[in-house]
Amino acid sequence: MNKRNEPGHGVVIRHGFPEAQRDVVAALFWAAFGGKLGRVLGPPVRGQAFVARVLQPRFAISAQNHDGEVLGVAGIKTATGGLVGGGLRDLAAVYGWPQALWRGPLLSFLERDLPPDCLLMDGIFVSATARGQGVGTALLQAVFAEARARGMSRVQLDVIETNPRARALYERQGFVAVNVERLGPMRHVFGFRSATRMEAVL
Repeated sequence: MNKRNEPGHGVVIRHGFPEAQRDVVAALFWAAFGGKLGRVLGPPVRGQAFVARVLQPRFAISAQNHDGEVLGVAGIKTATGGLVGGGLRDLAAVYGWPQALWRGPLLSFLERDLPPDCLLMDGIFVSATARGQGVGTALLQAVFAEARARGMSRVQLDVIETNPRARALYERQGFVAVNVERLGPMRHVFGFRSATRMEAVL
């Protein structure tokens, strides 16, 4: 893990996260996205266990305090992978094969194509105790820096219509809406009607 920058308040931005914090990161992920994924990956105890199993630190940028405790994470996705990996075997290890076989196709519905010359931000989440301290903004700036270091000219992300607070943060950081995807009947599975693809040009 390489130190990136320090936004203040004793927070350090780093690549990856400590292996000892894997369960903490999984819990933060679930707190942020459990409402969206709960019907596919629930109950929460199993959902968190699955996420902890498949997290890939090399696709994470984390905000940590000086004791190494993770306060927030921004996931990135490239052609080689993303923050939450895994496949049917990982689902089967947590849920058993019969349930893995229906959960896997539903999760694949959330997969998005990766445009060329673009870094996709694969989720961002901050612990409740660290909100309002500039952690989310610092993570977004670190994602921009990562994209530039990789020679990319754009960063994209998806935000669901039930999260206007996140969208407002993204707009303040220069993201603009470029497309809206409506889920149709799948809204009953994931609990939201549409997702907006937003883009920031570097």
